Amino acid sequence: MSGKLVVVSNRIPTGAPSSGGLVVALHDALTRSGGVWVGAHPDQDAGDPESLTEIASGDYDRLAFHLSEDDYENYYLGFANSVLWPLCHGRVDLVEISRAYEAAYLGVNARVARLLAPRIGPDDMVWIHDYHFLPLAVELRRLGVTARIGFFLHIPFPPLSALSTLPTPGDFAAWLSAFDLVGLQTRRDTAACLEMFRADPRAEFMTDGTVKFHDRTVSVRSFPIGIDADSFAEAARAPDPEAELGVDTGADLVIGVDRLDYSKGLPNRFRAFGAFLDGRAGSDAPRASLLQIAPPTRERVAAYRAIRTELEEISGRLNGAHSELDWTPIRYIHRGVERSTLARLYRRARACLVTSLADGMNLVAKEYVAAQDPENPGVLILSRFAGAAEDMTEALLVNPYDIDEMAAAIETALTMPIEERRRRHAHSLRVVRDTHVTRWAQSVLGCLATCPPTLSLRATPKSETLTLAD
Repeated sequence: MSGKLVVVSNRIPTGAPSSGGLVVALHDALTRSGGVWVGAHPDQDAGDPESLTEIASGDYDRLAFHLSEDDYENYYLGFANSVLWPLCHGRVDLVEISRAYEAAYLGVNARVARLLAPRIGPDDMVWIHDYHFLPLAVELRRLGVTARIGFFLHIPFPPLSALSTLPTPGDFAAWLSAFDLVGLQTRRDTAACLEMFRADPRAEFMTDGTVKFHDRTVSVRSFPIGIDADSFAEAARAPDPEAELGVDTGADLVIGVDRLDYSKGLPNRFRAFGAFLDGRAGSDAPRASLLQIAPPTRERVAAYRAIRTELEEISGRLNGAHSELDWTPIRYIHRGVERSTLARLYRRARACLVTSLADGMNLVAKEYVAAQDPENPGVLILSRFAGAAEDMTEALLVNPYDIDEMAAAIETALTMPIEERRRRHAHSLRVVRDTHVTRWAQSVLGCLATCPPTLSLRATPKSETLTLAD
């Protein structure tokens, strides 16, 4: 690549690269090509909103834009997380339409584009991440940016019917058409995106599989994201003294690790574990404990406060009904846990519950598989609605709406013969290795580099009111 790489994401590392797979992959890509990583400043209201602040430099620069309190409320908590997030996760009932949300979302994207455009040359490549920046390419094109611009959506692509919930339904297709490449997690997401374009009279399908929209051409591809399996397995093998992890002895450990979000299916997960406990044959039956780690997120949004209250009520009721003096069936931790500790907990757990109602990929599933001892692996119980289920077909696949099916899967996982556990794990581990996060980044950027360059631009139209066809 002759030019530099420009990465835009909501979060930006402020110091040395963390152990998180995505951060490491983007760091490696930027180090190879040189460039800049731009994201929201971690300190709200710090600095000038009309300038970028340098956070760190080296092989590449890290620059931050600033959000005011109003931006945070309306752009981030509002349109991004009270409109787009529930829309993409199949919870249209939770969408909160507000003109102030929409105005702030479009305004922040326009401002970020103004700050970025002077830094982007025609030979550069721009890689924009996630739903916070759907209109960013449109705004960059309006400012004359001809560089290749790619987008990756880390969450599910919304169904066509849900897009009608947007204040201006035709915006979604228009926003995506300004990118050269739209990357999605799964083949299912790709099909949903193409269905959106197929229903739009402004779109035309080309013989090479790309979509022409006005005078622009966009390619839509799936790129399943992964982790660095080897480094995670190494962390999992580190010593894990009982005193450090504080895990019950004498009970099979079942683990769940999720941000506290309604898309993760946590209430049904707790209910399913309760149903499993109800099915134990007397007090002498083997014990199992569910360790659920659920760090807080977006607690200023009402839907998140509601799910926290619900989980506390369910776990308290189940523990009251089933606990013994030396055994607590559910341990619910509402805070983050160090990644290295998580890796060791995964390795110890006999089963892992990933019961998302909707998920772009779900890297917890891949982390759990990578952490296992291949000679004595645990069992992954995986929602059919997680992106990981598209390829990890040897996990125990469950319907997260079916309490009895999930309870039965827990019983199956804890009693599964070792030969079957090894077979299922070996298949899932191959999937994890095939989707290594560095290979994922290289695949996306390699595909973006082959997109035909934008040679000229006409003025990109403002939002158009459009009713999508059924």
